Amino acid sequence: MIGEVDAKFVARWELAGVGGVVVAVDVLRAFTTAAYAFAAGAAEIWLAAEVDEALALARQLPNALVLGEDQGRRPPGFDFANSPVAIATAQLAGRVLVQRTSAGTRGVLAAVDADEIYAASLVNASATAEAVARHGEGPPTYVVTGRFPDHPNGGDDDLLTAQLIERARLGEPLQSAETARRVAASREAGVTLALGGDDVHPDDVAFATAVDRFRFAMRVQRVDGLMRLVREDVS
Repeated sequence: MIGEVDAKFVARWELAGVGGVVVAVDVLRAFTTAAYAFAAGAAEIWLAAEVDEALALARQLPNALVLGEDQGRRPPGFDFANSPVAIATAQLAGRVLVQRTSAGTRGVLAAVDADEIYAASLVNASATAEAVARHGEGPPTYVVTGRFPDHPNGGDDDLLTAQLIERARLGEPLQSAETARRVAASREAGVTLALGGDDVHPDDVAFATAVDRFRFAMRVQRVDGLMRLVREDVS
């Protein structure tokens, strides 16, 4: 597979000591939802590892909204589920968000030794590749956030997305349609849609597989021991 020789594809518990550029990938759905939030006008997104941490952080930030999930479902006190469809139609112009998810946000927060961190999904794949290439540090390390200690071979949807981003970085054919098809047919897509109710929209997977819908990357800034996502437009 393109990119596997040079770029590294790791789980979040393998990030200790990893420097350079790290790209945390969560296509279903954390960083797809984050991208749609920025497209809807969000100013910044602070990342949290735990539900209580997210709620506490939101209380410290004026008028902050909380989005995300715990085991796929919107926790009590959260303003939005981890749904790109729901967030795309929200009134977010200039708003500050706090996001907590079971995989994606934890993948970013584990990259404590990285020099630069990006959060990515299919909707901003090529923009992420361009942002990474600008750093000139060679192949990045991709975090397949859908891998868990009790399911170390999981996260196929995130791995497929990371491989597409790496193809974009190398200037290779993206294989966008095939990648989108495989992500939509993945186990994680089925698990996501099976949540039902207010925790998922039937079109969430379709929104997540809209390759290169946005022309911006999402870069992580470290601020007083916390991590904040900001939108980084590319030419």
